[in-house]
Amino acid sequence: MSLRVLVVDDQGIVRAGFAAVIDAEDDMTVVGEAADGVTAVVLAAELAPDVIVMDVRMPELDGIAATRIITARENAPRVLVLTTFDLDAYVFDALRAGASGFLLKDVHASELLHGIRVVASGESVLAPSATRRLIGHYASGAGTGFRSEGVPPELESLTTSQRNVLALLASGLNNAEIAAELDITVGTVKSHVNALLRKLGLRDRVQATILAYDLGIARPNPPGAEHL
Repeated sequence: MSLRVLVVDDQGIVRAGFAAVIDAEDDMTVVGEAADGVTAVVLAAELAPDVIVMDVRMPELDGIAATRIITARENAPRVLVLTTFDLDAYVFDALRAGASGFLLKDVHASELLHGIRVVASGESVLAPSATRRLIGHYASGAGTGFRSEGVPPELESLTTSQRNVLALLASGLNNAEIAAELDITVGTVKSHVNALLRKLGLRDRVQATILAYDLGIARPNPPGAEHL
């Protein structure tokens, strides 16, 4: 089945360009387009896309606010935020709003398509610069915390193996690299990741990464991987 994609951008020519690139793929179909956040929220409910490619700066309702509304719904689509502005506030706000990825608009078409497939599969993707800034944010002690209520009691339910996987995941390692580090199979890593996300009530690896740094489970010395 084709991935159903909703494209949201207030600039018509940019929106049309993204839509053309996406529609040209055999495994993707653009089911709708929106020029502002309000329309995006409505179409997300009406069209039930798998992935929303979301701009940040838009009239009526910006992409961050629209993402927060959309991802709060049951069976919400994945949101991949694209913006021209690589600003800390945009990165952190987008991730905390529930976005599964953050890329800059100047990415190559192949990177955009890869990002859509990645978030649709349940994984997360960040532009390399965003990853460095995110980790640097916590390294400097500027992190404000993903959960204001502190350490979630569910953390106690994680096994030692799951805690180890969480720490490595937060360091920027992908499943294959975590498997090699712990000398286990990739399938076992995937099982641990799914289990810890479920136990902690997290949506994806991005939220797990932020929580891991907030709780001190991970330290800010990652290898610089772009995929979380």
